[in-house]
Order: sequence, then structure tokens, then C-alpha cells
Amino acid sequence: MKAITIKQPWATLIALGEKHLETRSWQTKHRGELAIHAGKQVDAEACEIPKIKEVLARHGYTVNNLPTGAVVATTTLIDCHKVTLMKKGKAVVSGIGYVEGNELAFGWYDEGRYAWQLGGIKQLPQPIPAKGLLSLWNWEGAKANVD
Repeated sequence: MKAITIKQPWATLIALGEKHLETRSWQTKHRGELAIHAGKQVDAEACEIPKIKEVLARHGYTVNNLPTGAVVATTTLIDCHKVTLMKKGKAVVSGIGYVEGNELAFGWYDEGRYAWQLGGIKQLPQPIPAKGLLSLWNWEGAKANVD
């Protein structure tokens, strides 16, 4: 299964089903299964952003108990859309339309970036330790740990 390493708190926001668009500076042709790996770094400042802090707290998370260095969820990468416009607190994403609210607050929607559309998100019952990599990588533990 392909995997992507995402810094915390964003990996957990995806695992919780609170974030369905992962924004990146690059696009991918991959579609299908994707493991969400929480990297070892936690952006403590981002965890204090009110919308992020509130959502994490609602699910029992703080900056101090986010899982790191582990696969936390599986999902399906449905499509990869280009951000075409960002102005006045709204982003326009090709194929999706306007992105607002928490989804906007949980991503980086500068023009020219990409929004990876995720569906069928399943949080794993327990994080599975794994070493992450840059870009997309193959998670060998997928079959043994998720099936």
C-alpha cells in the first residue's frame, strides 16, 4: 500500500475524519489506497490554532498525546485537484469548488498548490509504528496490520 508521511496535527485530523483534503505543493498520479503516516514532528504552534485545538480536544488529543512515527489511518486517494484561486478567505479548487470553514483552516491553499481528495478514511484502532519517508512510499506493514 502506498503511504504518505504527514506532520502532526494534520495526520490526526485526517485520521479523525475532520480533514478530507491534504494540500501539497506537488501532484500525484496515484489513485487508490493510501496509508496516513504521522511523522515524528509535531507542529506545536499549529496545535494552538483555535480551530485545530478545538477539534483535537473534542477527540481527546492535545499537543502532548498525538501519535508520532506511526501509521494512524488508511484512506482512498480519490483525486488530485489544483488550487486555482485564493482570496477573501476562500479557496477555489478545480473539480471541487469553494473550500471554506475547517477544511480551509486545516490546509495550505495558495494558488498553484494541490488538494488531494481523500475518501473512506478509517482510523486504525491503534497506531502502527513505522518509519516514514518523503514523497509517496510503500508501507510493507499494510497487509499484516490492516486486513
